[in-house]
Amino acid sequence: MTMYLEILTAEKKVFEGDVTSATFPGSDGSFQVLNNHAPLISLLAEGTVEYKLNEKRHKVQITGGVVEVLKNKVVVLADGVKE
Repeated sequence: MTMYLEILTAEKKVFEGDVTSATFPGSDGSFQVLNNHAPLISLLAEGTVEYKLNEKRHKVQITGGVVEVLKNKVVVLADGVKE
């Protein structure tokens, strides 16, 4: 089972696609989101967003932001990304 993940900044779309899991640097500690997760909105701290796609792990460094989880769609509005 997969869920749809979008990672966006004001300047660009960093990633979009179906993933099997995603881990976020929450303001109160890291947390993981899986398929059929309960609705959630959370502040993100500076750190690493990690997602699993086709059994491979991918990482994106963000400078903070917000994540929304709703009906198997996860949207990250990042303040910025470190390339």
